[in-house]
Amino acid sequence: MATAMVRSVLRTAVRGGARTPASKRTFSSSAHHDDAYETAKWEKITYAGIATCTILAIVNLSKGHPHHEEPPAYPYLHIRNKEFPWGPDGLFEVKHH
Repeated sequence: MATAMVRSVLRTAVRGGARTPASKRTFSSSAHHDDAYETAKWEKITYAGIATCTILAIVNLSKGHPHHEEPPAYPYLHIRNKEFPWGPDGLFEVKHH
């Protein structure tokens, strides 16, 4: 991009074309802010975010969580109208003796 602009200016100068100075293009990213400053700022914000998320994860994972009792075994949840070929329990169920 910069090389093309330099070629264009040199070509115009060699031809003896326009005597007015080339207007300077200003891009929005470099118009008001220094790129190094912005990069440093966002790097600091990223590190602060990583530290904050790590601390919050450690705090949340170190807390205990409530253990709820198992719901009662209601008879209507275990309806079987016909016996299985392998017995009264399901094939992959734990058999209670």
